[in-house]
Amino acid sequence: MRDFQKNKSLKRTLHSKVFLVFLGVIIVFFSYNIFGFVNKMKETEKNKQIVKEKLTSLEKSKEKLNADIAKLNTEGGVEARIREKFGLAKEGEGMILIVEEEKPNNTEEKEHQNSFLYFFSKWFK
Repeated sequence: MRDFQKNKSLKRTLHSKVFLVFLGVIIVFFSYNIFGFVNKMKETEKNKQIVKEKLTSLEKSKEKLNADIAKLNTEGGVEARIREKFGLAKEGEGMILIVEEEKPNNTEEKEHQNSFLYFFSKWFK
């Protein structure tokens, strides 16, 4: 009979409003933490993708630099690099230099074009 009364008091305690409010607060707290964790997982996945892209670009850069090093270890590669960097030519070769023609500076004319009097003088011509 006592076991039956203990079960009844336990049942009454579990079904009380205070216990149900406490249980609700705990559920809300855990739900909030779970949603925060999911958002952090999404952010971490984005950061992981960014790092993978950087790693890929760095690996490509490393391969290019290794190829350049291998090329510089040959005599032809060193010669090509020196010719490129300093603009040198082999004996018997000629160099062509392209010089761009300077354009006249029309700043005065442009300043006059923006003036009020210039507008009327051009309009009445």
